Amino acid sequence: MKGPLFYSKILLFGEYGIIKDSKGLSIPYNFYNGALKVTNKDTEEAKASNSALSRFADYLEQIDTNLVTFDIETLTKDIAEGMYFDSSIPQGYGVGSSGALVAAIYDKYANDKITVLENLTREKLLQLKAIFSEMESFFHGKSSGLDPLNSYLSLPILINSKDNIEATGIPSQKVDGKGAVFLLDSGVVGETAPMVSIFMENMKQEGFRNMLKDQFIKHTDACVEDFLKGDVKSLFKNTKQLSKVVLSHFKPMIPKQFHELWKKGLESNDYYLKLCGSGGGGYILGFTEDINKAQKALNGYKLEVVYNF
Repeated sequence: MKGPLFYSKILLFGEYGIIKDSKGLSIPYNFYNGALKVTNKDTEEAKASNSALSRFADYLEQIDTNLVTFDIETLTKDIAEGMYFDSSIPQGYGVGSSGALVAAIYDKYANDKITVLENLTREKLLQLKAIFSEMESFFHGKSSGLDPLNSYLSLPILINSKDNIEATGIPSQKVDGKGAVFLLDSGVVGETAPMVSIFMENMKQEGFRNMLKDQFIKHTDACVEDFLKGDVKSLFKNTKQLSKVVLSHFKPMIPKQFHELWKKGLESNDYYLKLCGSGGGGYILGFTEDINKAQKALNGYKLEVVYNF
């Protein structure tokens, strides 16, 4: 047995901000994917995944049945037969490894599931988000539910606010465009939970809360609008501001060895860096008006282009 593929995602804008009602924009990233498999594969990864699935199944039994119910019997039987999640999505990299797994489990084992083929009203999207949030909390302690939603629908998702999300279209890529969004591999695995708790601790300070509202959320919202409108000039102006704010106020989320590189981009305008997911490691997201310049400036680092302007 092999289930359908579920893709990784990239939250282009909105990390941390969406916890406090900023806009956000999340897009599927088809370079990585995962699927449920039942085979007698005896690798360490398959065994570890199988035992994690077993703990996850126990957790799913305790979820509020008014929200969602699962065919636990079949799920448990499949796990006993060695089912695991076969995934190329790197873990701790901010591209939604647990999101794809949650989407795959919901797709195969949820009763009365909301399918991608029906008319996805805002109510249905919010209901799915609530279900996925509850499911993914098993992995992170607290989850918005957006990663699995993106993975499940395989569509770009626009977050207007906590209670207002919609599937959206994004401007089509210019394949030979010089401008690009890219992923920069930090070479370090990031952990979501500790980063979120640093953020929550900072939120207790009034100065940080004001900065979040007056600068971080303001620039995040502007970036989302610019990107959707295809206003590249304004997008880079706002991304630069956002990159500055992150360097000043989210330092713990940026791996130390990247502080200088971050600053260099802002000074040279060759590229601007921002967090991809919760930070602390994994991927860093980069924006550049000239990918050749960025590649020269970041010589020696691993870059993956995800979108061309």
